[in-house]
Amino acid sequence: MDAGAARRFIETHTIPVHPPLVPEVTLYTATEITPIWEASEAELAAAEVPPPFWAFPWAGGQALARYILDNPELVAGRHVLDFGSGSGLVGIAALKAGARSVEAAEIDPIACTVIGLNAGMNGVELTATPRDVIGEPLAKMANGQGCSVVLVGDMCYERPLAEALTSWLRHEAAQGAAVLMGDAGRNYLPGRGLARLAQFAVPTTLELEDKTVRDATIWRLLP
Repeated sequence: MDAGAARRFIETHTIPVHPPLVPEVTLYTATEITPIWEASEAELAAAEVPPPFWAFPWAGGQALARYILDNPELVAGRHVLDFGSGSGLVGIAALKAGARSVEAAEIDPIACTVIGLNAGMNGVELTATPRDVIGEPLAKMANGQGCSVVLVGDMCYERPLAEALTSWLRHEAAQGAAVLMGDAGRNYLPGRGLARLAQFAVPTTLELEDKTVRDATIWRLLP
């Protein structure tokens, strides 16, 4: 699916919405779950494009975006990596909080398109990096200037991904990077080496989660 088709898909199946925990941000969001998943089966699966996880503001990402906006000193003036960016919510929040730059790592090509659209709606510049960056040195990112902060929202939902991600980021934390994770109780969050920073009650929907309010915790990943 090319960029033009991706934009048409996004504009057809989503509308601009303020996430409940982060009303300062506007995102293209699916307001009815079933229609976009059915559209994905019809249009996206044929193009071998992943499911539209980018179309929803997940609880862990909302919590992390809220935490960054409330604590801007964590990112102000720094180069930031928003890993598994999805809609771009966390990266947009970091830019609004004063980050010098944000690199949004996202392997879904439609998500890469929506990141640009969402950034434009919010008056910031955020460009997606359309590749798997796990294992790449943070020191070589941001055009060689290096990312010193990594933000990860709700990415520990699958064991192989969670293990590869945390192994890489522990190494980077040992080199001095600040790694913050927003997690809403996903199954494969590491059971050790985490420092709890904050917790938020995030309004959600039974169509997306198993409860109407989900607790999401902000963790700092330790080396």
